[in-house]
Amino acid sequence: MKGLKYQMKSVLQDKFCLMTFLLPILVALGLNFMGSVDMSSLGELHFGVLEHELSPETITWLERYGPVTAYGTQEELTAAIQEPSTNVIGVQADEGSIKTAISGDELDIFQQAAATLPVLYEQRAEAAQVKVQIWERRDILESLQDMFIPAVLIVAMFMGCTFNAMNIISEKEDGVAFVNEILPMAPGQYMLQKVAVGFLFGSLSSVATAWICFRFSWHNLGILLALILLSSFVAALMGLFIGKFSQGLMVGVVYIKILMLVFMAVPIVCVLLGISGPLAVICNIVPSKSAFEGIMALSAGDMRTAVKDVGILVFHCIGWFALYILIFPRRIHPQ
Repeated sequence: MKGLKYQMKSVLQDKFCLMTFLLPILVALGLNFMGSVDMSSLGELHFGVLEHELSPETITWLERYGPVTAYGTQEELTAAIQEPSTNVIGVQADEGSIKTAISGDELDIFQQAAATLPVLYEQRAEAAQVKVQIWERRDILESLQDMFIPAVLIVAMFMGCTFNAMNIISEKEDGVAFVNEILPMAPGQYMLQKVAVGFLFGSLSSVATAWICFRFSWHNLGILLALILLSSFVAALMGLFIGKFSQGLMVGVVYIKILMLVFMAVPIVCVLLGISGPLAVICNIVPSKSAFEGIMALSAGDMRTAVKDVGILVFHCIGWFALYILIFPRRIHPQ
């Protein structure tokens, strides 16, 4: 118990671990806030015209496609078009029609709109006779949030790996590791002391992140909690491996970054490329793939896939635990 209290104090003193713990929660709050913001206005067309140059009918026609701003001089209109932070399309009269002006640094969609607008204006009479059906536009962030939220949860679960690795490396550099080697401590007790705090804080960070991002039923909540706890335990075990193999702080940081990149990249690439079959089975070697897939399956209501991923994570926990005991057997010294 005293060992666990010591590890808890180490967490409060380690800014790197505290940042890893709090960052997923802050990102989850940001995603939750961004999901409630209407960003559809970012895709609207914005027009700039000279005062008293275009007819009221033309202005009314332009306002059907986006807001119109009138400028007093040509210099003001040119400055508005060339402003890098905007996508203003300049519209001027051109012998009974209109012509457009852009700076050239706009997005492709706005450049295409500027090129099409004069032709559309000339055919406005025919276009007015066409029946228009307006479809509801999907939230701009909705499709991305399906991957953002599991990715943030993976980062939160990874907190235990970061803490355990940094804790063991710091003990090596301070000479505490030599003291631990002669302490009368059973293998299970040693692993409990090293894994418990990282596992606890990784689980707490993940639960807080999930509580912000998800609203599940009690039945789904149980599966989600199982995914979080199992993934956090595997991540904490990974931290033990990194701590044991690392000879210094910088080497440990490099290992942590590489492992986290693998944990993030493999499941995301599998989802984006739609990998299936034998290759998808091979990708299950990376524990985060099952956690990521299980969380997305819960979001889609696919309980069968989520339960399967829980089973895969159970095998990961048993396998990595046994591998650690096999590679790093600890001698028990008599008191």
